[in-house]
Amino acid sequence: MAIPNSKRLVLLLLLVLLALGLYRHLAKPDVKGPPDMTVPVSVAKALAQDVPHYLQGIGTVQASADVLVTSRVGGTLMDIYFTEGQRVQEGDLLAQIDPRPFEAALAQARGTLARDEAELANARRDMRRYATLAAKDYVARQTYDQQVAQVGQLEGTVAADRANVRTAELDLVYSRITAPVSGRLGLRNVDKGALITANDSTGIVRITEVSPCYVVFPLPEVNVPLLTEALFAREHKDPTAPKPRVEAWSRDQTTCLAVGELLTVDNRIDTATGTVMLKAVFANEDERLFPNEFVNARVRVRTIRNAVTVPPAAVQIGSAGNYVFVVGSDSTVELRKVTTGISTGAVTVIEKGLSPDEVIVVDGIDRLRQGSKVRVAATVETVRLEAMPSPMQTENAPRLLQAGERQDKPGAPKDRNSRPAAAPGASGAQN
Repeated sequence: MAIPNSKRLVLLLLLVLLALGLYRHLAKPDVKGPPDMTVPVSVAKALAQDVPHYLQGIGTVQASADVLVTSRVGGTLMDIYFTEGQRVQEGDLLAQIDPRPFEAALAQARGTLARDEAELANARRDMRRYATLAAKDYVARQTYDQQVAQVGQLEGTVAADRANVRTAELDLVYSRITAPVSGRLGLRNVDKGALITANDSTGIVRITEVSPCYVVFPLPEVNVPLLTEALFAREHKDPTAPKPRVEAWSRDQTTCLAVGELLTVDNRIDTATGTVMLKAVFANEDERLFPNEFVNARVRVRTIRNAVTVPPAAVQIGSAGNYVFVVGSDSTVELRKVTTGISTGAVTVIEKGLSPDEVIVVDGIDRLRQGSKVRVAATVETVRLEAMPSPMQTENAPRLLQAGERQDKPGAPKDRNSRPAAAPGASGAQN
């Protein structure tokens, strides 16, 4: 029996489709999933150590004595006995004004005093005579009273003459210009032979004493409780305890210029700026601090004992807060939320969420996810604050550990000046 053409066409189409599906099934290659990716990272161990808590502000150096030397009298400057930049002691002779006019004025005042004293002595003798005669009614009582009044008048004149003599003596003394305080001299404002006037605003020379000196700097009012607690503990709990330590650092924060102590805190907060002023005193024996110099002042208000610290680059900020990547024993990472404390240029304090000696990632974090497989490419040492001039020093990065070296190994080298070869991510600092 013949098959209709339409059915034949449908049957042929089904056979073609069946053959095509069979071919694709047999020719399908084995497709494997993507290979496991291992991320190279740099790691460090969380380190437990004591962390001093510093507060920082930009301060101004003030001299303990700053005096513009001026003349108390006018005249011709006869001689100068100092050189610019010289250190002088209180009472040292600096300059001499022509003393001859003052010597003449003193001689005249003394002569006037001698004349009036002689008149007073004669008037007193007359008064005693009149007193005897008046008692016997040989002279009128009025004559005696007039003599008494004359004696009193002459006594007043003599007193004024003595004051004039004292004034002339002072003028003669003031012609010798001496140093009112000890310190270092600045630039000279007058020359020998110049005619100077009394209390001239230009002055002769300026004296500044910078040993000791002061640094005045502001801090935000939010730090007042820490400051008052530090001062209260010394004043009321342990009077023998040292005052809070203050460091003066250079503008680029690379050099500690001097170390002093906190002298006092202002008794009010400036409502316009929301800050409180602090005053620190420095011995400054090497005179590294200069008057009106701007410095970075750092005051230590407390010390956090056995704090867990990590390199600042290890701490990341996400939508849920701060977190770090902790490397497990199976070389996988765990994203762990942490609570951070103070942060210096060298370390960040972890208050909650991390234990000492746990291994955390400091570089290569941008390619990590929860459970990522990692390969340790480098190990860096969390900065030990005891090996640094200041825990707020920012130019030191975590040191790269050599192969086989352990961070907690006693006697491990602590080169302050070494620079790490680790990736840049390991040297970040959060201030």
